[in-house]
Amino acid sequence: MTSADKNGQSSRQASKQPTPQKSEPQTAQERARLEAGRILFARPVTFMLSVVKMATLPPPDLPEICFAGRSNVGKSSLINAITNQNKLAKASNTPGRTRELNYFNVSDRLRIVDLPGYGYARASKTDIEKWTKLTRQFLAGRAPLRRIFLLIDSRRGVKDSDLEIMSLLDEVAVTYQIVLTKTDKIKKGEVDKVLEKTQSKIARRPAAHPHILLTSSEKNLGVEEIRAQIAALALPQSGL
Repeated sequence: MTSADKNGQSSRQASKQPTPQKSEPQTAQERARLEAGRILFARPVTFMLSVVKMATLPPPDLPEICFAGRSNVGKSSLINAITNQNKLAKASNTPGRTRELNYFNVSDRLRIVDLPGYGYARASKTDIEKWTKLTRQFLAGRAPLRRIFLLIDSRRGVKDSDLEIMSLLDEVAVTYQIVLTKTDKIKKGEVDKVLEKTQSKIARRPAAHPHILLTSSEKNLGVEEIRAQIAALALPQSGL
């Protein structure tokens, strides 16, 4: 076989090799979305107040989004990752430690509300009932509330207490978006399974956002996308 024949054969063999898949390049619109999220959280987010009764809520003069989920779902860690502030939301080794509605101001363009975790708490039955009542009143009657990010532990899946909150939000027509947390703790195949199961749980729910977010606070996965989603709900940047 001549050198030319060998080179031709090598070329044909090379052409038969599978082409490595490349991630699709971001569009200009997608880059703009992510940049808007980065800008929104480029400045420090500040703690405002803790609310224990509806009468002490701040005036409804800014859009609000809130984070809700079962106790120990990773809510505080995710808020800290989104805001680039390690100690903004206080994480605890004791599930159910958050017992108020904690408000944070995001550049006077939006407020973040950290809701008490549900499903477990080391507290009296009376206290738990009081927090639950406050949370339900807030979710059902807060006019500036634009979206609820409902956190689900990817290792645990959707529980009955999550379905109860979804049903309440469907009833009062408040949009909620599912966020699967701690996806770095399970294998890729398991992530796909829990995503599919969760999608089936919300498929017929009228207030559920169709896009489920996959996140890991520890690995910073999905954080950019959540920032972009939040930025789309905030007031426009001043001067624009």
